[in-house]
Amino acid sequence: MAGGLFSMEHPWASAFGILGNIISFLVFLAPVPTFLRVYRKKSTEGFSSVPYVVALFSCTLWILYALVKTNSSPLLTINAFGCVVEATYILLYLIYAPRAARLRTLASFFLLDVAAFALIVVVAVVLVAEPHRVRVLGSICLAFSMAVFVAPLSVIFVVIRTKSAEFMPFTLSFFLTLSAVAWFLYGLFTKDPYVTLPNVGGFFFGCIQMVLYCCYRKPKSASSVVLPTTTSAAAVAQLEAEMELPLAAHQAVKLEEAMGSPRKLGGVKAV
Repeated sequence: MAGGLFSMEHPWASAFGILGNIISFLVFLAPVPTFLRVYRKKSTEGFSSVPYVVALFSCTLWILYALVKTNSSPLLTINAFGCVVEATYILLYLIYAPRAARLRTLASFFLLDVAAFALIVVVAVVLVAEPHRVRVLGSICLAFSMAVFVAPLSVIFVVIRTKSAEFMPFTLSFFLTLSAVAWFLYGLFTKDPYVTLPNVGGFFFGCIQMVLYCCYRKPKSASSVVLPTTTSAAAVAQLEAEMELPLAAHQAVKLEEAMGSPRKLGGVKAV
């Protein structure tokens, strides 16, 4: 698939790679309404930038992996698009956030997206011999993705405890589950365990969330939607987890949905 997204030599892998790109493209654009509101109000209203910083880090990791592995056009295209989108979100946040939030965002950006990524490049590309680079980078991407898949458990427990799925959007969970299926099959047909395995978790937790939504959904109230105002470490990781586009696209969106308001569910949104 070096020549493009579709290869006649690997039609099924190409088909699922393109499908994953389409779904992930839509998921990456899910926060657009939030940032349109930020632009109109000229204020971030206290919501967190962590989901977008983490998502940008994930995109850069997968781009590096795809470049080292080669013949991974679907991974390159969607994560390159993700980098542009997430960088745009972060830039808008920096423009309209108060000074304290702006400094926290810059600190997290340089710590994760610059320092941590540079360290990984040095270790995996410079210090590791070429025959082992794909395995080392793939293991790093796999570990990062699997770690964030644990987070939905905390939000799931909140939904069960409160018996409310008010902040668990079914449509988003549905499309993230579809994305996990597409990227799982892409990894399966390309025999890439570093893409396949994380999306098993994405599919599993996506199904759990949809089942919980059906069990605990309530009629919509007339109350207005509020932007997230607190950042829970578990909630941040959760959103990241579903973001496997391959392994990256769900990150920005789920993290944003996982951030709760102190006026609802004790400060943590049930996703």
